[in-house]
Amino acid sequence: MYFVSPTKGKMPFYVMMQDIIEYITGLPSSSYKIIIGTDSQVRERSCFITAVVVHRQGKGARYYYRKKIQRKISSLRQKIFYETSMSLELGGYVAKHFAENGFAELPVEIHIDAGDQGDTRELIKEVVGMVTGSGFDAKIKPDAYGASSVADKHTK
Repeated sequence: MYFVSPTKGKMPFYVMMQDIIEYITGLPSSSYKIIIGTDSQVRERSCFITAVVVHRQGKGARYYYRKKIQRKISSLRQKIFYETSMSLELGGYVAKHFAENGFAELPVEIHIDAGDQGDTRELIKEVVGMVTGSGFDAKIKPDAYGASSVADKHTK
């Protein structure tokens, strides 16, 4: 599983996690939030981008992303559930890595590309339940910037 850092380039998962831990320990007096969100763009195929954002609250952020190309997914419901499951899968790996390295207390949020406006509003209860049932905090639009801004930026 490879990720791209806009400043450091392509890296495997464990290197990304090392970089995140170095970023956090570089200024330990700050508060941090780990945000994971997925967005997609459907054309001939579906392009899914999952972003990992390390938010140093009040002092900026750093992010990484991975890209996955799939067959075309036409159903909005299937697309939102697939995006959410991709974020949850990565959230599990990230949380496990943090727990194994003494950072179990770091909050991990899953940002869902659904909101009260538009066609996705009918799916909110289900996908939020999926996320919270997995032990993560869930955010929807307009608070889901990990999916709707960071990941979206790289789907184009």
